[in-house]
Amino acid sequence: MSRQAPTLEDVAREAGVSRATVSRVVNGVRNVDPAIQESVRRAIERTGYAPNRAARSLVTRRAETVALVVSGAGDTSDGAQAAFAARVFADPFFGRVVAGIVGFLRPRSVHPVLMFAESPESRREVLTYLRQGRADGALVVSSHADDPLPALLAEARLPAVLFARPSRPVPLSYVDLDHRRGGRLAAEHLLARGCHRPATITGPLAVAASQDRLAGFRDTLARHGHPHVPVAEGGFTLDSGVAAMTDLLAERPLLDAVFAANDLMAQGACQVLREHGRRIPEDVAVVGFDDSSAALTCRPQLTTVRQPVEDMAAEMARLLDAHIHGARTEPTLSMFGPELVVRESA
Repeated sequence: MSRQAPTLEDVAREAGVSRATVSRVVNGVRNVDPAIQESVRRAIERTGYAPNRAARSLVTRRAETVALVVSGAGDTSDGAQAAFAARVFADPFFGRVVAGIVGFLRPRSVHPVLMFAESPESRREVLTYLRQGRADGALVVSSHADDPLPALLAEARLPAVLFARPSRPVPLSYVDLDHRRGGRLAAEHLLARGCHRPATITGPLAVAASQDRLAGFRDTLARHGHPHVPVAEGGFTLDSGVAAMTDLLAERPLLDAVFAANDLMAQGACQVLREHGRRIPEDVAVVGFDDSSAALTCRPQLTTVRQPVEDMAAEMARLLDAHIHGARTEPTLSMFGPELVVRESA
């Protein structure tokens, strides 16, 4: 005969407290004494009690999930949508976002549900999912400057937090990096190395972060006597870094420094420089941005501007949790600072 599943009463007896107290701990009521909470948690572990999530959601009116939405504004064909998902999973940046979000949510027994919103139909699905209460809110990572999803979420008054400043103002909280300062750090480092003929590979210039990184880099160089810096626009992918570096070398074959607006493009730039017989950093110094896994797999390893993506993603989740539970009602900006990480490439 199968053993009956442990109940709240079993946990209460094990912990030496009332059934109501156990229920309050399980349902996340916040005014329970910490020592009692710990006693109940230990009793849950000993008894093997597993809360009924469906029943708990009826009490708390929470789904205990949040939607992690990777959003864009691209082609709606099946092939394009598959390519969009493939690009997301190939980018080390996204893995760091997930790690930060999960690190915050897991201790709170909240789980992310991955959703893509790169077409009008998929955006409607996200809105319907949230309106139906199947997730308590959305964490949005947008890959396109013209992404309409943030405005749709704001208009629907659905709890949501964005990664990075939206291209158009919307009344939603977001986390961001001081990208202009990051560009300045890259320029100052290359100047300190004695570089005199710098160039840069930007991200998509419709994206605010790309504009800010370029402005910080270019303004710093202009103040130090370099008013004209060759610029090639990339797309935050390795292949776009290869193409941009090829164009820059054709335009300025004697360049001695390159700042790429993310590590994947910097890795592509290093590949082209090696193929053209340029030594890194002796002939051309290279600085990336993000401090992602690509910075370590690149040869030589990249000097880069670190973006604390995991911390920023955890802050996204914290802000959303505050909005969901009513602890915060006004849109909030949480700004992070970049840091230069010096390795072998510059």
